[in-house]
Amino acid sequence: MRKIIHYVHASVDGYIEGPQGEFDWASMGPELSAYSHTLVDTADTFLYGRTVWEMMSAYWPDAESISQDPHDLKFAPIWRATPKVVVSSTLEKAEWDAQLIRENVADEITALKERPGKDILLTGGSKLMSSLTRLGLVDEWHIVVHPVVLGGGRQLFPHPQDRLALRLTDTRRLDSQAVLTRYEPVAGS
Repeated sequence: MRKIIHYVHASVDGYIEGPQGEFDWASMGPELSAYSHTLVDTADTFLYGRTVWEMMSAYWPDAESISQDPHDLKFAPIWRATPKVVVSSTLEKAEWDAQLIRENVADEITALKERPGKDILLTGGSKLMSSLTRLGLVDEWHIVVHPVVLGGGRQLFPHPQDRLALRLTDTRRLDSQAVLTRYEPVAGS
């Protein structure tokens, strides 16, 4: 069965965006960019909730006209070519040939995981990740902690009352500033 891997950037104080929704604090150095591309190579499907989908679909289709960053230039054609799935009860349609899941999320995501292929990369966001985690559908978390304290915003795990036992599988320092931590769920938790 394919795995769902949640890949996200977070602040030291556990936020994935700042108090005003800003995401201008995550720095993609060469090592982090290389790690990101290696992770993307293990997946053949990108999975998004509505908020992250709107951000991604507004940027990546035309990234080359917006940015000359080497990471962006390499990832933009990959993003356009990779199948995408969006989970949202409020969107009417999703552009870029994305599959839209509006209901029966547990069944639809389970069916997606059972299809042949590479892993599924759930990028950013916390609402969809939290919902899928409660359903036991997230298999790994790859959290890149950046050296910044945001003091508020959207939490990485938005429901801290839900206990989730994780097993640390890897840590790595990237670009002498960010720390990658990888986790899997502890069986039976």
